[in-house]
Amino acid sequence: MDLTWLLRMTRWLRHPPAARQVRFMLVAVALALAFVGVEHLWGWPDWLRVNGSRLALPKP
Repeated sequence: MDLTWLLRMTRWLRHPPAARQVRFMLVAVALALAFVGVEHLWGWPDWLRVNGSRLALPKP
């Protein structure tokens, strides 16, 4: 582990973020996991696909 990361961790431990910031981050992570779960269960809708792109997701 790099010394820079250790210094960042000690700074975070000495001055933790506000509860509002922690709550915001938890909501953001929960939303991202919800989108991943929906995509995994039902797939990506056809109206969100890019036509003719090599990066388009395969149909389930």
